[in-house]
Amino acid sequence: MIDHRRLGRELELFVSDPLAGAGLPIWLPAGAAARHAVEEYVRDLERRSGYRHVYSPPLGKRELFELSGHLGYFEADMFPPMRLSADDEFVLRPALCPHHALVFRARGRSYRELPLRIAELGGMYRAERSGVLGGLSRVRAISLNDAHNFCALDQVGDEVREILRLIGEAHAALGVRPAGFRLSLRGPGEKYVGDDAQWARAEELLRAALDGVDFVAAPGEAAFYGPKIDIQVVDAAGRESTISTVQLDFDKPERFDLSYTAADGSRQRPVMVHRSLVGSMERLFAYLIEVHEGAFPVWYAPVQLVLLPVDDGQAEAAQALARRALDAGLRVEVDHAGSLGARVRDASRRRVPYAGVIGAREAAAGAVALRLRDGRSLPPMPASEVLALFDRLVATHSAALLP
Repeated sequence: MIDHRRLGRELELFVSDPLAGAGLPIWLPAGAAARHAVEEYVRDLERRSGYRHVYSPPLGKRELFELSGHLGYFEADMFPPMRLSADDEFVLRPALCPHHALVFRARGRSYRELPLRIAELGGMYRAERSGVLGGLSRVRAISLNDAHNFCALDQVGDEVREILRLIGEAHAALGVRPAGFRLSLRGPGEKYVGDDAQWARAEELLRAALDGVDFVAAPGEAAFYGPKIDIQVVDAAGRESTISTVQLDFDKPERFDLSYTAADGSRQRPVMVHRSLVGSMERLFAYLIEVHEGAFPVWYAPVQLVLLPVDDGQAEAAQALARRALDAGLRVEVDHAGSLGARVRDASRRRVPYAGVIGAREAAAGAVALRLRDGRSLPPMPASEVLALFDRLVATHSAALLP
């Protein structure tokens, strides 16, 4: 069975070391390179869609999480507070929304600024039980692609529909195959905040945004502050999990006393839309490693091109092309060690999309012969054409090895 933990070890993407701690994986250079490419893509997609990125600390004073409701409704999933003095306690955050509420209230806001879309790829922490931890799919240190969109009530429907469109665009580029949509609603019990009218209005807005989309209702799966749309995926073992989410929140704007000046000069409360296009980097890559079996699309493959000089006579030509490829933004290596056949097999084992063979004839002509990881070979091509090929594949975020 395909298992991202096994592939992660074989392809040297990440490592879990008992000395670091359970649920705290370390991203190795190959995994970090792939993750960095995905992070760049997501940030750029958000930037072009009107999001403004921030940085906020991964911990805060205890009072911040008392105000947000997390300590009252989510404390069992949080790490214990760290006491620095009798009246100074800090908490590792379980979510980014309290800090983003502080971003909104950093100054006065006008209706002209709405929707205000605040995004961050930030760290948060959950005190997961050791028995449920596994590879990248369930961790204690989480790097979340997160955003909070502050908007007027009459903007919520359009905002949610646009978020769903962006999620679809990101999924298509990454190779995510959604298994279904879920409308997560309140269930019985006392773990929810807010009044019935707020919950009914939020549910009505999400149902309207899902018009024409097949979904299942999931009572009891809502966040403690509001209902949400969850987009599900299924891993190689058949386990279902949420990869992307859109959540409506009337509660935190009230708790943090958030407001904006409306067109008539009155003070109005914004709605807070929580959303994640691709979820956490950890859970996303647990899924991507398995769905691609480690053979990532060219644009976020850890190494996109490995150059293989046939013998020492082509070493200089290989290094020169590698420098050009690096300057063009590619992730490239030169492999000299061992026979050519062994090096081709090693590139295939590592799921490198392209191996570029440079013999005496190619070196003299300034060319390279590409071998694709799927077994196909291309005739020798000028180096400029090879770089142009990569430029097209990366710029279009193509899943194909050839245009």
